[in-house]
Amino acid sequence: MKKTLFIPLLLLALLPAVQLHGQGNDMYGKGIRLNVNDDGTKYIRFITWHQVWGRYVQNNPGTMVNGLPEQETFDVGIRRSRFLWYTQISQRALILMHIGINNQTFATGGVPGGGVTGNSAGAVPDATSAKKPQVFIHDAWTEYMIFKDKLNVGAGLHYWGGISRITSASTLNFMALDAPIFNWPTIELQDQFVREFGYYAKGKIGRFDYRVSINKPFATPVSNTVTFHTQNNAPTGTTGVNTAQNYNNNSWGSKGYIAYEFFDKESNLLPFFVGTHLGSKKVFNLGFGWQHHPDAMATRDTVARTGLKRHDMALFGVDAFLDLPINKEAGTALTVYTVYYNYNFGPNYIRTIGLMNVGTNAPAGIGAGTPLRQGAGNNQWHIGTGSIVYGEIGYLLPKNLATEKARIQPFASGIYKQFEALADPSFQYGVGTNVYLDGHHSKITLKYQRRPLYRDLDNNAATKLQLDGQLGEFIIQTMIYL
Repeated sequence: MKKTLFIPLLLLALLPAVQLHGQGNDMYGKGIRLNVNDDGTKYIRFITWHQVWGRYVQNNPGTMVNGLPEQETFDVGIRRSRFLWYTQISQRALILMHIGINNQTFATGGVPGGGVTGNSAGAVPDATSAKKPQVFIHDAWTEYMIFKDKLNVGAGLHYWGGISRITSASTLNFMALDAPIFNWPTIELQDQFVREFGYYAKGKIGRFDYRVSINKPFATPVSNTVTFHTQNNAPTGTTGVNTAQNYNNNSWGSKGYIAYEFFDKESNLLPFFVGTHLGSKKVFNLGFGWQHHPDAMATRDTVARTGLKRHDMALFGVDAFLDLPINKEAGTALTVYTVYYNYNFGPNYIRTIGLMNVGTNAPAGIGAGTPLRQGAGNNQWHIGTGSIVYGEIGYLLPKNLATEKARIQPFASGIYKQFEALADPSFQYGVGTNVYLDGHHSKITLKYQRRPLYRDLDNNAATKLQLDGQLGEFIIQTMIYL
């Protein structure tokens, strides 16, 4: 029944694409600005946006949702709701603030005591905390110009990171709906939603665009029962180790990303890389990045909980980005991005994440099936020691194809993962379409994507988990930013 309802609702949601008007972002001009001098060269810029997701999710075996066994979930939630402002009243000084919420669903994302129903009234949050999410700071930094264009330095809670282009992606202009998540390998562990406190330097020298930073990662709990729990350890007994991130560690880390811009140069006033320029620029960049944190990882015996060993976190990425106008008169354009990651978090480190996940593992005897070690709902093994290859490609179709103003961009994405802690590598894909009503300022995105399932097929805790099929989910996103 849910499947039969979902497709018509998707079609109804796409109907505005053939009725609304407006192309590009000419009508938005320079955006929402408060001029502080007569000629407008000094100003405060405001940006606000919402991304709302409607989803049909095939849940992992053994999933409970709101206390009931559920094989599938159909819901609507807030992926992002943000507000950002910055100003550069002096050419030599910039200040930026970025606040908002993320990932609120009907069952998760709120605060304890946020409401009578669907929420805990106590002091400790539970799995059903859904209401009144806490707005928090994403970015807060100050920046100073040393040499115009070539060198700016700053400090604060910042997003000037490394590893890859998509690690510093703008959430305003993704092409393939969203980031693949493993591009943010320490998210919400030693960072605050990807950000860390630190100092950074950025600029352009010739055709090289660079950003480097040194950072003080957030402290993590030192409790044995918290730091070394299942989410962060290998799902196998073969190595006999548990792995924890930033355990009893006060060292500084470094990040960096350097790209060579072959054609048009992109702005680096802010750290957020564009996902697709929709033919407005001719861009071809090759980049290399890293993230290094000495003694960030700790391993120990899973049974005796002894023999603590230290390991550096060493993460590297190499990527390429092409954004090429094909026919200017027709408005067609090709966008391609690909990246290779080599992650070393220590022996057999692996981490499961479920984006906007509403599922919890069912207890025995409920009849929901045997829960997977990767977790309930849409959890999957996203991050770990090993290699990842990610790619996405999109093509902006000719003008006037659907209406005079709306633009359509089909896209596809693919992910290949090979983690040390899992017996088998995996490949997963996604396909979808962007419908641009006013460029990235107003758009609708539809995507279908797959995720791998791993099980203990040998029924032996001493062997690594093996690949055993895939499940999928449909997502429709409505997005507006001003």
